[in-house]
Amino acid sequence: MRSSPNRLVATIFGAVYLVVGALGFAVTGGVGFIATEGGLLLGIFEVNPLHNIAHLLIGAALLIGGLSSVKAAKTVNVIVGAAYLLLGIVGFFIADTGANILALNTADHFLHLASALVLLGVGLGAERGVNTNRTTRTA
Repeated sequence: MRSSPNRLVATIFGAVYLVVGALGFAVTGGVGFIATEGGLLLGIFEVNPLHNIAHLLIGAALLIGGLSSVKAAKTVNVIVGAAYLLLGIVGFFIADTGANILALNTADHFLHLASALVLLGVGLGAERGVNTNRTTRTA
C-alpha cells in the first residue's frame, strides 16, 4: 500500500469519511432523515441522517478499495471523485431548494470539490502506465 498513491489516498479518505459519517449522528438528533437543513458538524458542515449514511457508504467503498488492490483503489477514487465533482457543482444550485435532501451548505460544496480534485487527481494521474492487473511472483 505504501508504494501506491491510489491505495494510500483511498484508505485515508475512506477512514476519514467513516469517522465523519459516525460523528455526524452526534449532531443530527431530532433532524429529519432528509431534512434540507441539518445539524452542524465541526460547527461548519451541515448534515442530516441521509448525509451521514452517504459518508459511511462512501467511506466504506474507499476503504475497501484502498485495502484491496491498486486497480480497486484507482477505480473507486475515480468514481467517488467524479461523483463528488458533480455533487460539488450541483450543490450550489440546489442548496436553497427542496431538492437539497442531503442538507448541503456552502462549506460542503467546497469540501466536496476539494475531495473531488484529490481523488480524481490521484485516480487519473498516479500510476499511469503501471499494470494494475499484474500479480507479484516469487522465484
